Amino acid sequence: MDVEALEIPDVKILKPKKFGDHRGFFSETYNRKALAEAGIDLDFVQDNHSLSGEVGTLRGLHFQTPPFGQDKLVRVVRGAILDVAVDLRKGSPTYGRHVAAEISAEAWNQILVPVGFAHGFVTLTPDVEVIYKVTNYYAPAHDKGLLWSDPALGIDWPLPPGGPILSDKDKVQPTLAEIDAPF
Repeated sequence: MDVEALEIPDVKILKPKKFGDHRGFFSETYNRKALAEAGIDLDFVQDNHSLSGEVGTLRGLHFQTPPFGQDKLVRVVRGAILDVAVDLRKGSPTYGRHVAAEISAEAWNQILVPVGFAHGFVTLTPDVEVIYKVTNYYAPAHDKGLLWSDPALGIDWPLPPGGPILSDKDKVQPTLAEIDAPF
């Protein structure tokens, strides 16, 4: 598996090997030992799977507060997304900054978003399926978010002319200035 650090080095792109022949392909999309050898030693406890039907479906920006913070290993099994991670670690030189990467079934890449980051994505194609592993169980009382459109974040979301498709919760998340970063 190839591992590449992004501009904020704790966020990484992973590219599993894919072996194809006339039958199709085979890929080891997760191997704990291989990741540990690459310096990523995480204990994933839950897999999540989402389906977004329309281009411009925006999910995020979400995080869980301690002690229920989650590392996330995100991959797309159908379609493509722009995935975004916002640094919420107090004292970090990149606090409030974000990184973004296109993750797609075609590119066969994944993104690792560590604890201490808000995470979200917007769909670039219809009928997108995203599967992600997390290192902590869902804890509703610790489920928090940031407003996707907060100007202080400066995220250039590639949106369709009608704007994003959002959940009611994501329409009213607080801005970066309104939260007390818990990490």
